[in-house]
Amino acid sequence: MAYKIDPDTCIACGTCIDECPVSAISAGDYYVIDPAKCTDCGTCAGVCPVEAIHPE
Repeated sequence: MAYKIDPDTCIACGTCIDECPVSAISAGDYYVIDPAKCTDCGTCAGVCPVEAIHPE
């Protein structure tokens, strides 16, 4: 299972990118997690200030 970022909630602050240990998150208008790279550690969800990241 991987985590997913809700595009309607994401504010593209960049906090999750800095915390991801496997560089699975890419930037854009909102951020996206690559499920093939995600190790399901949950670190990104723990630091998201708007709680936009949830298990898929």
